[in-house]
Amino acid sequence: MKRMLVCFIAGCALIVAGLYAVVPFPSGEQNAAAQNSPAASASPAALDQAPVEPVIRREGKDVYIEMTTQVTNVEISKGLMYNAWTFNGTVPGPVIRVNQGDMLHLTLKNIDPNMSHSMDFHAVHAAPSAKFIDVMPGETGTFSYPANNPGVFMYHCGTKPVLAHIANGMYGTIIVEPTDGYPTDHEIDRSYTLVQSEFYKEHDFADMQDGEPSYVVFNGNDYSLNEHPLLAKTGDKVRFYVSNAGPNEVSSFHIVGTMMDTVYLDGNPRNVQYGMQTVLLPASGGAVVEVTVTEEGDYPIVTHQFNHASKGAVATLRVTSDGLDNGHEAKGH
Repeated sequence: MKRMLVCFIAGCALIVAGLYAVVPFPSGEQNAAAQNSPAASASPAALDQAPVEPVIRREGKDVYIEMTTQVTNVEISKGLMYNAWTFNGTVPGPVIRVNQGDMLHLTLKNIDPNMSHSMDFHAVHAAPSAKFIDVMPGETGTFSYPANNPGVFMYHCGTKPVLAHIANGMYGTIIVEPTDGYPTDHEIDRSYTLVQSEFYKEHDFADMQDGEPSYVVFNGNDYSLNEHPLLAKTGDKVRFYVSNAGPNEVSSFHIVGTMMDTVYLDGNPRNVQYGMQTVLLPASGGAVVEVTVTEEGDYPIVTHQFNHASKGAVATLRVTSDGLDNGHEAKGH
């Protein structure tokens, strides 16, 4: 395989400068919570817990994952903070990468003193009543399950009301690499992870249920990938691991200026399609999307639901002759 850079910038998304406008929260409601809603009463706005790095270690086929559930302020637009419920203090939560056939051992530490949280891994077979159960405030839960199916999967808090926990920021992506890889692995030069999601009025459960999202973003905010575009070199084949966390809206994932050479729906190598212009991802849907960039320039990455693109769901892939931007090569992490 050619040199591959895997990039996930926790809490990053963008709009292409001058192309789309981002709308603010309605006046007076930026930090307002709905009276007596499940979300509003659960977490005091003053709580802002510092992000905690996840701990992931491998022993053969056993992968030990330590994560936190917590409340942390995150910046979803320039100067606009959202008091989010999170995994490890970022929105989206950390990207988890494992291999098909691994046994996952999750330790979930709930450091939120006010409410219960849980983990729902879409990547595993497990009885939810036994292994997706709530972890009480200040307590720790440990769960084990096999990751036998390859793909790009969502994880999220499954505590009731699930909508409140996801809409307030408790979601992320777990990538299960197929045992034999993808047929195109040897062609890939760079890879990136993109998570689309929505923000509603802060902690307003009624708006989450019946309103329109105030922001729709990639990787948690509407500006970071505008300031720091994803990079590629002319002629590169670029892979995107794409997930739509929702919680309510579909994503019409599209890259302006190129066709999708290969698409693996839900990231499964058996679900292959070719030459697509747009990939429809339902809430919790995922895909591996591969494109070849042939000319220098900026390539907008959007949801083709343009009412949502206008709310921030746009990213930039910058293609240069040397794959550099201002002398700095794209770095993955």
